[in-house]
Amino acid sequence: MNYWIWFPGDFEIYHIMKQNFSREERGFDWPAYWYTSSWNHNVQFTRTYHLTEKTSFTVFAKGKGYVAIKRYLADGSEQIKKFPYEQVITCEPGDVTVEVIVCHLEGLPSIFVSGETVFSDESWGASNYIEHNQPVGGSALFTKKEDNPMEFPYTHEIKAPTKIEVVNGGQLLDFGYDITAKTQITYSEKFEPITLCYGESRTEALDVSDCYLKHVIETPNDSGIEQISENTFVTRLRAFRYIFLPDVNHDSITITVDHQYVDFGGVSQFKSSDKRLNKIWEIADRTFRTCSDIFFLDGVKRDKWVWSGDAFQSYFINKYSFFNKEIVERTILGLRGNDPIQQHLNTIIDYSLYWMISIEEYYQTFGDRKFLEKVYPKMESLLQYCDAQIDEHGFIYGKKDDWVYIDWAEFDICGPLCAEQMLLARAYQSVIAIRQALGKSIADLNVKFKKLISNIHKFYWDEEKGGFIDSYESGKRNVTKHANIFAILFNYADEVKAAKIKHHVLLNPEINEIHTPYFKFWELEVMAKIGEFSYVIEQIKSYWGGMLDEGATTFWEYYDPNETGVDKYAMYGDKYGKSLCHAWGASPIYLIGRYLLGVHSTSPGYESFEVAPQVDLFDELSCILPVGKGQVTIEIEKRQLMVIATVSGGILCLPNQKIPLPKEQKIIIQF
Repeated sequence: MNYWIWFPGDFEIYHIMKQNFSREERGFDWPAYWYTSSWNHNVQFTRTYHLTEKTSFTVFAKGKGYVAIKRYLADGSEQIKKFPYEQVITCEPGDVTVEVIVCHLEGLPSIFVSGETVFSDESWGASNYIEHNQPVGGSALFTKKEDNPMEFPYTHEIKAPTKIEVVNGGQLLDFGYDITAKTQITYSEKFEPITLCYGESRTEALDVSDCYLKHVIETPNDSGIEQISENTFVTRLRAFRYIFLPDVNHDSITITVDHQYVDFGGVSQFKSSDKRLNKIWEIADRTFRTCSDIFFLDGVKRDKWVWSGDAFQSYFINKYSFFNKEIVERTILGLRGNDPIQQHLNTIIDYSLYWMISIEEYYQTFGDRKFLEKVYPKMESLLQYCDAQIDEHGFIYGKKDDWVYIDWAEFDICGPLCAEQMLLARAYQSVIAIRQALGKSIADLNVKFKKLISNIHKFYWDEEKGGFIDSYESGKRNVTKHANIFAILFNYADEVKAAKIKHHVLLNPEINEIHTPYFKFWELEVMAKIGEFSYVIEQIKSYWGGMLDEGATTFWEYYDPNETGVDKYAMYGDKYGKSLCHAWGASPIYLIGRYLLGVHSTSPGYESFEVAPQVDLFDELSCILPVGKGQVTIEIEKRQLMVIATVSGGILCLPNQKIPLPKEQKIIIQF
């Protein structure tokens, strides 16, 4: 396939920088506050051909530079000719090397070579003059010379509001749910000043003085708007559900929006006899798709940044939604940036650890060894960066400017935090797994891992409290759910300790509840892992259903049923700081797909997989879930289970039964 090519990782770094610099708040821009790795601005592309006949080609580029053709003469010397871009170049038969030099100060150095024999594809190499002959980056999204890899090819849809109300002397426009869009303002007569008050909630949009995003347009030449026709103006891209137009209650102004999104298509389907569960799946899917852009974003209104922790959970949800490989790769590469690593991802230690774990998760999902080889050096350099913060016990600690996050919760963070050590151990395991897949030595990491696990139990386990404490240095012996969830999830607690954790921590009403969907994800996964499936489904219906009862049309960043009125929209000390459309709010898709329906890979790329539905939870069910390059259909009706997979390698797992799933063959079981 002929496509635009660039230095590997540059496309992702260029676009993640654009994304992380796009945040807006109350009239000013707010770029991300962490170290930003840049892309390469000067790149050399090279490909050697053995031509058996005369051929012609043309080079198109983003940036400045030239094309050099090297011919190898019979006497061993080289003949070099240079050409400008966009000129037809003809080569005679023989051995030739095509070399394209591109520099771009502001944008992405990239080339498109068009010809029958000489053309740009994965066979080319790239150099930044330090790293030579690197496999180029490219994408099936950019296959024509007219394409521009600096502009992502979004899908656009012009939408009108689903409802218009006259409120407080103005118009309140409701678009039904959160969308990311440019606002189009059309005047039937002459231009007049207008104020646009955006909101994820009705309350926020009507709060003219305090709404998070407000645009006051006083003249046709104001910054932040573009005139696209005689009477129509377009604003910058924003995310919202509502727009309030104060003092506009007439028909001389029409508002539509240009909804911009990435169309990932539809793969998974879920429908059961439980209408509440169906609605939760529907809203979770909408939430996830809204937060899936070039990269997996956290929330679309406020941050619009790419956070490694949010992305990590998105990788799991993606497997049970639209199963897109490219967005996972873009997010992994964009987050990591270039070497040398200067700072933890998003400044957060646990987010660096999640990134390393995500490489193992990627390989288990897609089985792509080429990508593994490409990203492995950056995995090792990040591991070395983390290892520089290890104390004599093997514990990782925060240094100046590091953020030890884990969750929005009250931790005892005196000294190394227990939950952080659990993640470090899990990261070690992931690097070990990737090294094994690539045939590399694991001896040194095995030693570190075993020492770390031993010391976690030695310093953090509290027999009296029946769980792991946050900190051993403070003497407070404070217990939160987080480290204990990780202990069971990562298999760091044996059966005896796991039983104590379940009784004394997870089901203990005296231990602080978790209020973020982010950690509800892990909490409910652990409960599913220990077989509490009824608990999981009831919690999904209660917690996410609670947001539905509050009128949610996408799921939130944080939900506490005790917060009422305008307070339920507040976060970070901001009246409307809470995201009402947040990627980690979509976790019911994963919890249902992975545990209640029991679909998961058992070897890289779903070469083998299991389907283990909890049939007693459903009276009726019809669902389709992706399994690698195929899909599996699960249906339940009148105590009968039907399973069919479009690919081979599946096993249907039921109590005391394991039944092969031959490709395209229905398996029907009465229960």
